[in-house]
Amino acid sequence: MDENVNNANDANAQTAYFAGGCFWGLERYFQNVDGVIDTTVGYAQSNIENPTYEQVCSGATDAAETVKVTFDPARVSLRTLTLLFLEVIDPFSVNQQGEDRGRQYRTGLFYASDAEGDSGEAQRAAQKAVYIAALEQLVDRQPQRPAVLVEPLRNFYPAEDYHQDYLINNPGGYCHVPIAAIANVKRRQKYVERIWDLTLEQFAVTQHAATERPFVNEYDHEFEPGIYVDIVSGEPLFSSRDKFDSGCGWPAFSKPLKASLLTEHEDHRIPGRDRIEVRTSETQIHLGHVFEDGPADRGGLRYCMNSAALRFVPRSQMEAEGYGAWIPAVDGEAGEPADYCA
Repeated sequence: MDENVNNANDANAQTAYFAGGCFWGLERYFQNVDGVIDTTVGYAQSNIENPTYEQVCSGATDAAETVKVTFDPARVSLRTLTLLFLEVIDPFSVNQQGEDRGRQYRTGLFYASDAEGDSGEAQRAAQKAVYIAALEQLVDRQPQRPAVLVEPLRNFYPAEDYHQDYLINNPGGYCHVPIAAIANVKRRQKYVERIWDLTLEQFAVTQHAATERPFVNEYDHEFEPGIYVDIVSGEPLFSSRDKFDSGCGWPAFSKPLKASLLTEHEDHRIPGRDRIEVRTSETQIHLGHVFEDGPADRGGLRYCMNSAALRFVPRSQMEAEGYGAWIPAVDGEAGEPADYCA
């Protein structure tokens, strides 16, 4: 959580309530989001006032372990928070997250407002609309019935003091949220809305390492001068000068614009055919694979990429779109931009 939030923004702060299993890990996850001002763990939708942890665990209260998130909407949107939430839980699991089972671990998005009257109703309606829209996108991508409840917040009681900031105070404590997700969430929030706005094919390729159909994808037969950029961030990745017709049915390149733009990972998903997966360094999206059967006179590598993970910018449009510094890489001139920032 950012400790240096401008107090002037606190007056415009909003709150949202997320139930996603054990509140220890979910709180720590949201604390790492840029724009989150404060978090409180507690019990929502309880049948009794001020329940204890023991009462909640007994099932007598029907309360859900919930994280109250106070955030600055100028720095992080409710939609971003909601998408990050859906990514880090199992949204299809009923009354279970990780190894935790029981009604108190059910998932939910509870809409509420600190305002009164018409303004409060408008804020609650706006929150509900954001939650429902996110779940609709989820169903488009994974056609199952989500278990995430969307309900008005009836009540919220802060949990005992020892539950607050639990994983900050107990770094080695239990957490059903992956530590890697907690560490990466600040970077993920920069791109999560754009990622969820990709087409279904683009989403499947970039997020689930799917492979588009060969020969009929957008850039297999594209050889016009220009650059190929990350479909999410717009960062330049490949030049048309390094593209060649490999006959494999997908865009093939002999090298990236800069080696540091990509990361490589072992891929053992296909029995008997080990491969090296290629992802982007910044957005961490799946691009394709790299093989050692490329043209010898170009270095011997074949970066076999999915068109769905790329966007092509023709040379004639590079200057207008802010990629003028990369024109020498397309024209074959020496050097690379030293101060380029996508």
